[in-house]
Amino acid sequence: MWLWALLPICQAVFGTLGIWTVFAVSVSNGSVNLTEGFPYISECGSYNPQSCLFSQMCNICSVLALWIVIIRFQQVKDFGNHGKANIAGIILGFISSVGISIIGNFQQSVVKSIHLLGAFLAFFLGLAYFWVQLLLTYRAGPSQDRCWVGPVRAACCSLCTLLVVLMVVLHNTGSPSGAAVCEWVLVMLFFGLFGLFAAEFRHIDCHHLTIQKPSLGDSSVVVNRFVVDAFKTTNTEVQ
Repeated sequence: MWLWALLPICQAVFGTLGIWTVFAVSVSNGSVNLTEGFPYISECGSYNPQSCLFSQMCNICSVLALWIVIIRFQQVKDFGNHGKANIAGIILGFISSVGISIIGNFQQSVVKSIHLLGAFLAFFLGLAYFWVQLLLTYRAGPSQDRCWVGPVRAACCSLCTLLVVLMVVLHNTGSPSGAAVCEWVLVMLFFGLFGLFAAEFRHIDCHHLTIQKPSLGDSSVVVNRFVVDAFKTTNTEVQ
């Protein structure tokens, strides 16, 4: 089942190619003008025809991210870690994945408030999710690649945190081009962090869901045992 490692790699490659394709189309048709400053990713995806491509790309990335979050949660759980960190991880992962879809379907030029909400969920809660995964790197298995996955993940999370702070500061101080560059680098690092899950997913043996219902015979045995136990208890009290 090492092929599961291809899932985070596909997420990283598809997402990277997708947003740069949106950038290339927006520049080629004049939707954005690089002489006026470097554009935000959302600005590139706000106009037709690249807005359709941007929405579809975000939806696919959202589904892939959600898939990765679920598999990672189950993998950590299978290694015996049922702690609050793993539960917090899947909650943050779910919400941030929804944020990716909101970004793509509510463009900045149409519904800016909803778009900014999606950006907050995707960036801030997504960053929190990766910090939780850094914690789980040292608390849960597999441990074969921990010696290099941990430091790389820590470096990427630290750099992402710095970029988020810098992006907010530059945007609020009237430097949109600098904030836009931070956003592009931040998203590239996010895709890199998703791709890093390939190191853990290549150790997956199997994942399956089994729903087991008791047969009629098993139910009868349980009822009979209950009746016998009740009879014994009543008989003892009478004596």
